[in-house]
Amino acid sequence: MQSKSIKGKTTEEIINALEQSMSDGYKPTLAIVFISIKQDRKAIAEFLYQNGIDVLGATSCGEFINGNQDEGSAAILLMDIKKENYTILFEAVGERSLSEVATGLAKSALQKFQKPAFILCSTAVSVQGEMLSGDTIVQNIKSVVGPDVKFYGGMAGDDGTFSGTYVFANDKETDVGLATLILDEEKISLQGMSISGWKTIGITRTVTKSEGPWVFTIDDQPALELYLRYLGKDNAFATNKYGILEETGVYYPFQVEGVADPKMRTPMELDKERNAIKLDFEIPQGTQFKFSVPPDFDIVETVLANANELKNETGADAEALLIFSCAGRLNALGPLVQMENDGLSEIWNAPMSGFFTYGEYGMAENGRQEFCSTTCSWVALKEKK
Repeated sequence: MQSKSIKGKTTEEIINALEQSMSDGYKPTLAIVFISIKQDRKAIAEFLYQNGIDVLGATSCGEFINGNQDEGSAAILLMDIKKENYTILFEAVGERSLSEVATGLAKSALQKFQKPAFILCSTAVSVQGEMLSGDTIVQNIKSVVGPDVKFYGGMAGDDGTFSGTYVFANDKETDVGLATLILDEEKISLQGMSISGWKTIGITRTVTKSEGPWVFTIDDQPALELYLRYLGKDNAFATNKYGILEETGVYYPFQVEGVADPKMRTPMELDKERNAIKLDFEIPQGTQFKFSVPPDFDIVETVLANANELKNETGADAEALLIFSCAGRLNALGPLVQMENDGLSEIWNAPMSGFFTYGEYGMAENGRQEFCSTTCSWVALKEKK
C-alpha cells in the first residue's frame, strides 16, 4: 500500500494537490478527508468519488498532515489499498436509536469480514444541538464484534462553533450518524493507542448525583463549590453558564477511573443556581475520578515514549498514519500539540493525516477499546503481503 497526504485551503488548491499527487501514475482507491466546515466538502467529495476514489470524511476543528498544521482547511490521506480489503459503511441515525444504528453497523462489518477493524468517524453535535453518545457506540460495537475488536477514530468538529458537525462517505452525509472504514484485519495490520498524558492530583472522588452530563454532587458536596475550591476560586467567578470553565476546564479535566489510562471528562458549563457542572459527556452516578493538574512539557514526551515502546515491542512499521487529537489538546498544549503530531509521524515514518476532534475512539494502554476525551488517539496502518 502506498499513501500520500495532501492539504489545501480552497477547493482549487485541494483539487490541484490531488491531481499533482496522481501525476506520476499513482492511483489511490481511498481518500480519508478531514475538512473545515468553511470548505466546500461536497464539491471535494464529489470530485474524489467521480475519479473512482472512495471517500470517508469528517468535519474538523483544525487539520494537519506531516509537517503542517492549519485551520479552516482540508487534510487528506490518500491510499491505494486493495478494494477487497476494506469497505465503507455509512449510517444516518434518523428515527432509529443510536444503539440500533451501532449494532447494525457492527453486524454489517462482521458480514463483510471475519475479523473487522474500524476507523470510526461520528458526528458530535447536530445542527439542532443534539449530542451523540460515543460510549453507546463503543458498547454496542463491542457487544457484537467482541471485546478484542480494534477501532480508532474521532468525533467530527465544527471549528469550535458547536453549530453542527458532519460525517460523510462517498455521496452521503449526515449531522447525526456514523461514517466508518471497515478494514479486514487479516489483511491490514493496525497498531495504535489512545493516551492523554495528564496527571492526577489528590484523592479519589465519587459522583454522588448526576443526570446525563450534569454533575450535581461530588462526595455528597455541591459539585460546583467543590470544583471551584479545587481551582482555588470562589463563586464570584461563576458569572455566566461558562464562568471560568471556558478558559480553565480543558486544563483541569476529571480523570475517570477504571481503565489503565483513565477516561477524561472536561468541565464545559456551570449552573450557579443548581451548584452543578456540565461535562462534555455523560458521567453516571457512582463514577469515581480524580482531578487533574495542568499539562506540562512531559505530556508530549509521554505520548511519544508510549508510541516508541509499542513500535519497538511489535517490530511493526507503517504505510499510513491517522491521528485523532482532541480540540482540547490544541487549546491546552498550544504549539506543543504540533510537536506531538509531528513526533508520531517521525516515529512511524509514514504519510500522516489527522484532525482536532470533539471526542476520540481508541485503545487504552491495557488494550481496552474506549471512547475518550482530551486524548490523542492514533493508528498506524500497513497492508500485509
